[in-house]
Order: sequence, then structure tokens, then C-alpha cells
Amino acid sequence: MSEKKPVIVKVRGSWQDAQGQKDSIRTVAKGHHYFHRGKHYVIYEDETVQEGSKVSTVLKIDGGMMTLLRKGILEQEQRFEKGREHTSIYRTPYGNIDLSVRTEALTVDYGEVAGRIDVRYGLWVNGAFQSQNRLHIEVEEDRGA
Repeated sequence: MSEKKPVIVKVRGSWQDAQGQKDSIRTVAKGHHYFHRGKHYVIYEDETVQEGSKVSTVLKIDGGMMTLLRKGILEQEQRFEKGREHTSIYRTPYGNIDLSVRTEALTVDYGEVAGRIDVRYGLWVNGAFQSQNRLHIEVEEDRGA
């Protein structure tokens, strides 16, 4: 396992729901990156998932696949792989939600510590189409840490 390096994680998400309504979100967080067994790991606390609560988020980047892991008040493990559909359970304090993601495009451009990830996917909730989504993640070394 490589040494953990401090990073800044910038996430920009946008979506259009089944009714055509559009929305977006941006967040910036400090975190850590390490490389282990051929995979990049980016760990950070996400405050935008559940207002007032931090959720530990891990991005596992393995070539042409990215896995998003969330632990805390909300729990989720979601895989993104171009041309594939992956299902998961989104666990909330109010109950579980079945999610299905169909990844249309996944671009990973990752160096030793820094990189960019772009994902385009469709989201189904409990079997019903929810939204068309785009996720852009930039990870850069935090030289000020």
C-alpha cells in the first residue's frame, strides 16, 4: 500500500429527472489518496449527502470501473462500469431504497495521486426511472496540507 497523500476532492453532479427538471450540486472536500493492489482509493467526508451529517465516502478506481462506498447515517455501495447495469441498496434512517445504475460512459484519467473521473448514467429507484445523471470528480494533491 502506498503512503496516504492529502488531496482535495471536487465533485460536480448534475441530473435531469423523468419530468425534465434539471438540477446540480457542487462540493469540495479534503481527503486522502492511496494506491493499493493496482487500485486508487480516494477517501473523504461528504456533508452534502445528508444535511448536518458527515458521510465517509470512498472512491475505489480500478481501471474501467469505479466503486462509490458510503458509510455513516447513509450507506451505499454503487459500481459504475461502462455499458453495465449494477444494483445496490441505499440504506437510510428511514428505510432502504433499491437503486439500479446503467453506466453509459465512464472516463478515468488518473495519475500517481491526481486525476479526473467523468460518469454518465441512468438511475432507477425501486424499478422506476428516476433521472439521467452526470458526475465529474477531480482529485488533486493538497500541497498546503
